[in-house]
Amino acid sequence: MPCQLARPVPVARCYNFSAMKITRRNFLTVAGLAALFICFSVPSAGQPAEQNNYFVYVGTYTEKTQSKGIYEYRFDATNGNISSVGVAAETVNPSFLAMHPSGKYLYAVNEAAISDGGKHGAVSAFSIDPQTGKLTLLNQVSSLGVDPCFISFDKTGKYALVANYTSGNVAVFPVMPDGKVGKESSFVQDSGRLGPNTKRQEGPHAHFIVTTADNRYAVESDLGLDEILVYKFDASNGTLIPNDPPYFRIKPGSGPRHIAFSADDKFAYVVSEMGSTVTALRFDAKKGSFKELQAISTLPPGYTGRNDAAEIAIHPNGKFLYASNRGNDSIAIYAIDSKKGTLTPQGGMPTGGKEPRHFTFDPSGKFMFIENQFSDQIVVTRVNPETGALSSSAQTIQVPSAVCLIFLAPH
Repeated sequence: MPCQLARPVPVARCYNFSAMKITRRNFLTVAGLAALFICFSVPSAGQPAEQNNYFVYVGTYTEKTQSKGIYEYRFDATNGNISSVGVAAETVNPSFLAMHPSGKYLYAVNEAAISDGGKHGAVSAFSIDPQTGKLTLLNQVSSLGVDPCFISFDKTGKYALVANYTSGNVAVFPVMPDGKVGKESSFVQDSGRLGPNTKRQEGPHAHFIVTTADNRYAVESDLGLDEILVYKFDASNGTLIPNDPPYFRIKPGSGPRHIAFSADDKFAYVVSEMGSTVTALRFDAKKGSFKELQAISTLPPGYTGRNDAAEIAIHPNGKFLYASNRGNDSIAIYAIDSKKGTLTPQGGMPTGGKEPRHFTFDPSGKFMFIENQFSDQIVVTRVNPETGALSSSAQTIQVPSAVCLIFLAPH
C-alpha cells in the first residue's frame, strides 16, 4: 500500500492524569500501546550529508493484512515532511526492528513460525544500500523461541539480544563481520513464580532485553513472571549469567513490558501492559539491582475501559517520559525529576488512531512518530521540548499494520 499524506488529524483534547500512588484500592487496569520502529539512512549519492534528511524503516505485521514487510520512507526534520520510497524488503511479520550501530545493517525479528520446521520465529539480517536505502537479506536464523518480539544490540555491536514472548526465553546471537547472524552464544529459559492472572500469565513471557550503559549487565522484563531479570553480560563471549540478586519483582499482575533507562543509568522506568502503570526504579549500576521509587497510572482519571499499555520512551533532552495506551488510545506524558527520578503527570494526548503499539522520536527530538496498528497509520506530531506537550494537530501516513519504527542518521 503506497504512503499517503492525509490532512492533519486533530488529536486535541488534552486531559490531566492523576499523580496517584498505585495501591490495591485505586489500582487501574489498562490497555497498552503498540510500537513501531523508524530507521534513518544515508543521503543519495552526490548529495551532501545533511543531518535533517533521513530514511525511515517501518516494521509491520504481514499475516492477514495487506502489508508486504518492511517499508521505507524519507523524512525531512526541518519541516516534518515524510514521503514514501516503497517496500524496502519483503519478509514475514517483521514486528520489531533494530539498526546496527555501524549503520550498515538492519535486523528484524520475524514473529511467525517460520524456522525450526515451523516451530519458532526468526531473526533476519539485512544490508542497507547506502544510496537507495534498499534492504538485501543476508541471512535468517531461528530465534530459538516462539513469537520473538524484541531485538537490541550490546554496546560493542558484536551481539544481538532477542526476547521470545510466547516461549518465555531470551537468546544472544553474535553479529558476524559481514553483518550476518551467527549461532547463538547464550540461551536462557525463564522460570519461576507466575503472576496471578491465569489467562495472561499462564507461563513466562519475555518481552524486552537490553544491556546497560556500561555493558556489564543485560536487563529483561518478563510479563508472565512480573519480574525484571538481571544477568551479568560477558561481552567477550556473549554469555548471560544470572546476577545476584537475579531479579526484581514488581506489583503482582502488572505484566512488565518495556523499560526506559535514564541517560546516566541511575533510573529505569517500566511500563506494565496489564496494570497500565509506569514504575520508576533506582538502578545500582555497580550491583545490578533495582529499588522501587514510585508507581503511577498511565490512564486519565475515571477511565474504566479496556487497556493494554505498550511503549515507553524518554525524550532526547531527558526531561520528559512518555507511555502509550492501547484501548484508551493515548500517550501519557510525565515530567522527570532528574535528581529524585520520580515522575509528575503532565496530561496526555489522544493518538488519533487505534492501538498505538509503538512510538519514537526523530533524531532532532522535534517530532514523535506514533504507530497506530489497527488504524493502519503512523501519526507524526510535534513535541514541545520545554513543556513536553504534543501538538494538537498532526499529519498521518497510511501504512498497513505498522508496529515498529527506527531511524538511521546520515553518515
